[in-house]
Amino acid sequence: MKKIAFAVALAFGLSLAVSAMASSVKCTVTEIKGTTVTLDCGHKASRLVKGEAVKVKSAKRKAIEGC
Repeated sequence: MKKIAFAVALAFGLSLAVSAMASSVKCTVTEIKGTTVTLDCGHKASRLVKGEAVKVKSAKRKAIEGC
């Protein structure tokens, strides 16, 4: 019984670790020069590592309704 409980706890802990690595950080674009984009992430910038690949999504804008 203890082995089953340990296995379940281990699986739960590993799933939390994976979801923590996939966290998101909201940043604002401060500068664009050619193909280089500079982002300001505030105090959450410590979550990112230099040279790490990131996925960037633009903010959704509302559609302009007309006549």
